[in-house]
Amino acid sequence: MFDTFIVQPIFNLLVFIYALIPGHNFGLAIILFTVVVRLLMWPLVKKQLRQVKLMRSIQPELKRIKKAANGDKRKESVMMLELYKERGINPFGQIGIVLLQIPILFGLYLGLQKVLKDPNILVSFAYPALQDMSWLKQLGSNINLFDETLFNLVDLSKPALSATGIYWPALIIVIGSAVAQFFQSKQLAPSATEARSLRVILREAKEGKQADQSEINSSMARSTTYLLPALVLLFTINLPAALGLYWMVSGIVAWIQQSIILKEDTVEMGAAASKVTTSKKGSKTSKATVSHTNEKEKKAIKAEIVSEPSTKKASKKPARKKRRK
Repeated sequence: MFDTFIVQPIFNLLVFIYALIPGHNFGLAIILFTVVVRLLMWPLVKKQLRQVKLMRSIQPELKRIKKAANGDKRKESVMMLELYKERGINPFGQIGIVLLQIPILFGLYLGLQKVLKDPNILVSFAYPALQDMSWLKQLGSNINLFDETLFNLVDLSKPALSATGIYWPALIIVIGSAVAQFFQSKQLAPSATEARSLRVILREAKEGKQADQSEINSSMARSTTYLLPALVLLFTINLPAALGLYWMVSGIVAWIQQSIILKEDTVEMGAAASKVTTSKKGSKTSKATVSHTNEKEKKAIKAEIVSEPSTKKASKKPARKKRRK
């Protein structure tokens, strides 16, 4: 079932790209496949990144909630859930893209393993519609046409480290994948001013001081900036270079996606701030206008009050003169 619903669709997308591109280079097919997969995940990436930013923006409020709860965990949880609901935050929304990438990674790994063990699988495991493509028909008649390199520079079937020694071209790709993962993680990690060292927090916890969960989360997020690249390096160094190539390109494209989304959010926040400023200025102007109008009305009323008695006096004097006559 995993082969039918996960491995085969992913494998066939890769085969389709491979059969379609000029030159039919397998390394180029993996690069284009990775870009296509990341673009298909764009809506989820955008949603996940917004959740990350929202979670970071409410950290001061979470600290106030913790202080207000005064050690009452139930009260603190209720207040936190109310805050999440108010701000539209899904605490588990950040792991969606990670969960989605796991089957893609395993599906690609199993598909690549099949190809590297037996290139004929490119034809036999493909959907019937793809088997009718001209290039796959040529491969079916002569499998030696299959090019498993990256531009004839790197043999993607070889791992960086094996019993035969170090394969340096593959090692460069593996190091590149770790570096790409580092910059991708660093882009989302809290700054040094937003999180103390996890070692300091744990030491204070041993001394009896209650640890702040938001600080722990921020410190762990900073730690993963270095942990994830190390795991990628250890994970891909003994696997075929094709998987390291996928991870490296995926990290580069993810970094570009995150840069675009973060820039869009900054522009949107700037526009929103300018609207608020304009509305505030408008409200101040309207208040000034209203107060100015009120002053005019008050003066007019005073003028009427003053002029009314004088008019009555003026009208009485002529009447008295007439009586004397």
